[in-house]
Amino acid sequence: IPFLYRLREGKPTLVAHLARANPQWKDLADLDECLVVFQGADNYVSPDWYPSKPAHHKVVPTWNYEMVQARGIPKIIEAADWMRNQVGELTDKMEQPRSTPWKVDDAPTDFIATQLKAIVGLEIELTAIQGKWKMSQNRSADDARGVVAGLSNPDEPHANTTVAAIVASRMADK
Repeated sequence: IPFLYRLREGKPTLVAHLARANPQWKDLADLDECLVVFQGADNYVSPDWYPSKPAHHKVVPTWNYEMVQARGIPKIIEAADWMRNQVGELTDKMEQPRSTPWKVDDAPTDFIATQLKAIVGLEIELTAIQGKWKMSQNRSADDARGVVAGLSNPDEPHANTTVAAIVASRMADK
């Protein structure tokens, strides 16, 4: 689900909503702590992409990835005004780059009121955040360039230009 980050009374907080029909909100209501995982770019890395392979063959397949784990205290909110504000803020954020952004107020008021009854709000006061990424930083510059070439090759079944750009930017930072 999409989250917004907010400071609530000086405390970092994730804000979202879930469908009332989704049973997860009931589970969250009963928890003292929850975990939210944000998965970033990821991709398989073939050992064939490493120029060092022919020299010593001491290479294995691996996985490049990015992720963040956020732990916190969940709070379910059922107040219609809170949910209307959260839905409006999320919509405005997502619609902002469009040439003609849609607004919640574009829909009939009674329709929006009915839709809001079908969701519940969620705030998670964060207690810990931990991130991890592996983007070929454990490889030599030559091997990392080989990974970028492999990921950038449109004929490669594991091509992924997003991960290639991340590995390339890591090399540029050195």
